Amino acid sequence: MSKEKAGTKTVAQNRKARHDYHIEQVFEAGIALTGTEIKSVRAARVQLKDSFARVQNGELLLYNVHISPYEQGNRFNHEPERTRKLLMRRLEILKLNGLIRERGYSLVPLSIYLKGGWAKVELALVKGKKNYDKREDLKKKDAAREVERALRERQKV
Repeated sequence: MSKEKAGTKTVAQNRKARHDYHIEQVFEAGIALTGTEIKSVRAARVQLKDSFARVQNGELLLYNVHISPYEQGNRFNHEPERTRKLLMRRLEILKLNGLIRERGYSLVPLSIYLKGGWAKVELALVKGKKNYDKREDLKKKDAAREVERALRERQKV
């Protein structure tokens, strides 16, 4: 997993995002959640698979994030995959909106974490990778792994 800073607890990660996209810039945003949703997030019952963010009517919205219903929530439970509002400064939202419209970028959540008791999402401004880019990254990773293995073997002797 990633290195966690003091006072933060990573709840969910979108590992596929780092494989499928070139990450240009990373932002932090708060998430507007209901009571049963935050209890499920604290229990780490969150999936970020196929999730994305979009700017609509000057608001930043998060789509396709699955937060499982809270077991003790009975009739007050939430819709698991509802659209959730992200909390960011208006100027940052307008900047993101401009980048997304002009240059063909997308917004993808990389992780959801708890910071000081508040649920936060790490959003990335991304551009899609081509298949040959993915293969190239895998080759680099394999080569690095081989170098590490060779160094460890050399140190043992």
